[in-house]
Amino acid sequence: QVQLVESGGGLVQAGGSLRLSCAASGSFFSIIAMGWYRQAPGKQRELVATSTSGGGTYSPDSVEARFAISRDNAKNTVYLQMNSLKPEDTAVYYCFANVNWGPQLPASRYWGQGTQVTVSS
Repeated sequence: QVQLVESGGGLVQAGGSLRLSCAASGSFFSIIAMGWYRQAPGKQRELVATSTSGGGTYSPDSVEARFAISRDNAKNTVYLQMNSLKPEDTAVYYCFANVNWGPQLPASRYWGQGTQVTVSS
């Protein structure tokens, strides 16, 4: 099994910053990618940022200029630095990891429990 433990959510005023962390643990072979989704009340879960083991990153245009994803492969930890936060960034943020259990085996995705981010106006 894989455990993803998130931290760093909370309440912040508009224009403020937060840093989320997500640490993965388990007896997996490797982590192919880690990242973040978010889900606001009444809305679908949406991708916020991804980071691959090779160093590639991606964020949608809606957050790319304000959010930055980084990763510590040695610690199996991914971070999301969120700056210039807006009320519309309010959501539960979920960490994910695409984990490989062995060479030539398909990857599996695992999710964290979610951490609430609330941005007040």
